[in-house]
Amino acid sequence: MIIQLNGLKETIPQGLNISKLIKFFDEGDPHLIVEQNSRYIYPKNYDTCMVMENDMIEFINPNLGG
Repeated sequence: MIIQLNGLKETIPQGLNISKLIKFFDEGDPHLIVEQNSRYIYPKNYDTCMVMENDMIEFINPNLGG
């Protein structure tokens, strides 16, 4: 299945939710922000929010600190 992740086309397996997508791309930032099709996804919804063909996903790593 093809999605757009941070502006790049990526091929991923079907049936991934946001939690599994984060693991698939080995994204380890505990403060990660995720948007799906320009909508913020709350971390509590990562397990129930499914990734679909042609979704536009943004992984945002906030720069915390001074």
